[in-house]
Order: sequence, then structure tokens, then C-alpha cells
Amino acid sequence: MKRILVTGSNGLLGQKLTDLCVSDPEVELIASSKGPNRHPVKNGYIYEDMDILDPKQIQRVVEKYHPDTIINTAAMTNVDACESDKENCYALNVETVKSLIGICEQHKIQLIHLSTDFIFDGENGPYTEEDHPNPLSYYGQTKLEAEQLLQKSTCRWVILRTIIVYGIVNDMSRSNIILWAKGALEKGSPINVVDDQWRMPTLAEDLAECCLLAAKKNAEGIFNASGKDMLSILEMVKMVADYWKLDQSLINPISADSLNQTANRPKKTGFILDKAKRVLGYNPRSFEEGIAFVDTQIKAISKSK
Repeated sequence: MKRILVTGSNGLLGQKLTDLCVSDPEVELIASSKGPNRHPVKNGYIYEDMDILDPKQIQRVVEKYHPDTIINTAAMTNVDACESDKENCYALNVETVKSLIGICEQHKIQLIHLSTDFIFDGENGPYTEEDHPNPLSYYGQTKLEAEQLLQKSTCRWVILRTIIVYGIVNDMSRSNIILWAKGALEKGSPINVVDDQWRMPTLAEDLAECCLLAAKKNAEGIFNASGKDMLSILEMVKMVADYWKLDQSLINPISADSLNQTANRPKKTGFILDKAKRVLGYNPRSFEEGIAFVDTQIKAISKSK
């Protein structure tokens, strides 16, 4: 039996990890987030209201349950908000990782931490785990600093780098590429979509599976954990429109520069996934399969309401 503490369990990835762990007889889950539990299923696991910014609260939960592994999904991920609110960004993306490292070192706990393609500048994607980082944004800088803290630590650590996580849960706090494009096009709203940035979008279920594989295999080190298709943002949105037979004439291709966003973004990231496939057995779905998977969940959620 593997006892796993998940931070940020109210988020998209956190809720998918809850689903996965609850259905796994070999896992005992302690889900934690700030405030009430937003997951519709309340049985089969423990939920703790825990503020990740308070080291004493983390210590209390760890000493109460003695987890084998902590999966840290909590972070500030809005790239422009990170640029304009650096204090909160640093607190959530770096200070919390410092706290978790100290506690994991003290109690000999494996720490699985989620990172991002935004640690790279996008000049030479797709990237391996060994490629040299060069973040363009404050968000990317904080995520890289957290990685560096882990690499210097004495706990058993895993860094899973991912890209554009998408999916749906009953209680969404944030949208994502599929839901945003589908929602706008269904309303008949014209949308501006960048045609000069390339990514490998990741289904939340696949990323949750990768987290659990890393925990069960007692893995250590850095792993790329994205989807497997390299697509421009424009191609992603067109595939969403195509799947739900929505009006593609509403999609207006633009350059990233014309958006005048607060934070700079890399042009082309993407990951080489060979290590995660070989060591962890990671096998992500294609973006097309991911869209179809999300569609079945949208239908299930609308039936249950």
C-alpha cells in the first residue's frame, strides 16, 4: 500500500489524481487544498483543508498521516498574473517547495513536483531532460528556481515537466485551451488565436497517470511528461472546432507579438518523451484522442446535473 499526499487537490490535475488514486486498491490518498473539498466524490480517501503557504499546516498533515510520497500540484500558473504579482508567484512557486523539501528530507518522503516547458526559451524545442533552461518569464524563473532547489536537496525527488494541461471536472476554477475554444465558438464569438507558437498539450488524466507511475516505481530525477503531438495553438483550436463541427471562420490567426501580453512566452517548446516512456511506462494519448475523451466527460457531467 502506497500512502500519497496530494497538494492542490482542488485543481484540475489534483482532481484527476483523486479519481485515479481512489480507483487504485494499492493507494491510500490524502487529498489537500485550501478551503472545502471541491471533488464531487467524498468517500474512499481523506481530505485535509491545508494552506500550502503555511509550513506548520504542512507539517501537521504530514505528521498526522506519514505519507510515503507527496505529489505537489499546487502552483501559481497564470503566466501574466505571475509577471504582475511577483510576490505571490514566488511564495507559491518557490517558498512552498522549500517547505516541502525540508519536510520530505526530515521524514524521508518522496517528493514529486510538477514543472513546466516555460523554463525554456523556445528556440530549440522539442527538449530533452538534459537541455539547458533559459526562462523568458517570471513564472518560468520561479519554476526553474524550484527545480534547482529540488536538485540540491537530499530528499528523493521527481520533477515532471509538462505543457498546457487540459481537461474538465465538475467544479472548474480555471478554463483551458479546449474549453475556452469550444465555449467561445459555440456562442458564435470570434476568437484571436496565435499561429506562431507550438506546444504539446497534455490531457490531465495522462499527467495524473504519470504522477502515479513515478510514485509506484519510486522514481527519481527529471522526466518530461506532456502530450505526444506537437501542434501550433492555432492547430489545436482548429481541431477543437473540427471535432464539435463549429464555425472555423470565427478563428482569427494572429502573431503572438500582436497580443502585447505582460509576460514573454517561448515560441516552440515541446518535449522528447523517450525517458518517461522507457523508465515509467508513460503512454500519453494524442490530442485527437484527448478531445474525444473530454467530450465523453462533458456529456457525463451534463447528464449528472
